Amino acid sequence: MKNVRQIMTLMSLTCFLVTSAGLSFADSPATWSRFHGADGNGFVENGDIPATWTEADYTWRRDLGSRDVGSPIVVDDKVYYLVSKPEEQEIAIESLDLRSGQLRWTKPFPQTDHHLHSRNTFASSTPAADRDHLFVAWADPDHTYLKCFDHDGNEVWSRDFGTWQSQHGFGTSPRILGSMVLLFNSQQSEQLKPGQQAGRSRMIAVDRKSGETVWETPLETTRSCYGVPAVYGSGDTMQIIAANTGNGMFGLDPSTGKMLWNLNVFEMRCCSTPLVAGDIAIGSSGSGGGGNHLVGVRIPKTENEKPTQVYRIESGAPYVPTPVLKDNRLYMVSDDGIASCVDAKNGKQIWKNRVGGNFGSSPIVVGEKLLLISLNGEATILHAGDRFQILGKVDLGGPVAATPAYSQGHLLLRVNDEIRCLGGQAI
Repeated sequence: MKNVRQIMTLMSLTCFLVTSAGLSFADSPATWSRFHGADGNGFVENGDIPATWTEADYTWRRDLGSRDVGSPIVVDDKVYYLVSKPEEQEIAIESLDLRSGQLRWTKPFPQTDHHLHSRNTFASSTPAADRDHLFVAWADPDHTYLKCFDHDGNEVWSRDFGTWQSQHGFGTSPRILGSMVLLFNSQQSEQLKPGQQAGRSRMIAVDRKSGETVWETPLETTRSCYGVPAVYGSGDTMQIIAANTGNGMFGLDPSTGKMLWNLNVFEMRCCSTPLVAGDIAIGSSGSGGGGNHLVGVRIPKTENEKPTQVYRIESGAPYVPTPVLKDNRLYMVSDDGIASCVDAKNGKQIWKNRVGGNFGSSPIVVGEKLLLISLNGEATILHAGDRFQILGKVDLGGPVAATPAYSQGHLLLRVNDEIRCLGGQAI
């Protein structure tokens, strides 16, 4: 029996390595199949967006009935997103046709009313997808769900990982890695109210076809953190890169979940998604009251090598928005409206300028244009290069906290209670 288990483990590991080596679709730059783009970097090389536009320029608009901070994704000609329905006490996963904006299907589920941060919403997570399936996550105090659907909206499997503890509510998103789906389940143990129990934090990997647990890695439970895991290397050198308050920046073995290394570089909550530039892992930490810092850590390649902090940026660092990585440049905007560009390898500042406003949405770069959208809905389009240059500004006419998506010439914006499409061709 022991030999059978060993053989099965070896087969699973071999399947993981083969699948991850040829994973093309979920990480394909031709799609926007997860939070902040196909690879999480927020950059689309072959595309363009206008420097300015008007209400008349939208290809289509769809009223969703509620304002949510979860971002849309695009797979082929299909759009997916989560939407909350507070009056019905429901949350739904919905799909639209990319070219027409017409509803393809909607799947509602019960959602218990519970406390959230004033800027959070019940539908705060961004789906992830591959060629066959769609993965979505959400939580309430008693349940943490990860569900799988096919592209016609049929539920394939569902997992409930138990209670969720956070003063701010849920906010993490799943990602696909090889044959697995990862969920960064980071919960709260600090700043609890009387009677509340500390949460249990861990990184969870499940088989993406069956939903069965592949491994779980316990993590330090301090404050709820929300970044989607990044990936360093490939094959035998591959590592899952993540960031939280208790462990700092850390790397996991994707085949077993083993903690390979960690470096405590963060003093506050980690909301943004980590990025990897060469052998530098990049993450940020902060609070609504300030003290934000962005840190670059050199990733160890062997067991004997130690992680080292390469740089630390405290002026103009983001807390909630995730930076864009393009050509070894980090383009970022701080929560209080300072845009900057730094060298991703050494943290050296290229330029920094105040654009104004407050930000929660993450910037994206399409072609040579950097798109920033403030919480009050002012879009600023900058040149994505080594010189600060404002190309245009657009008042979107409503609040924006969700990160835009771009695919096949279509820019999707979640403005107030709408999804709007700019570009493409109307049907």
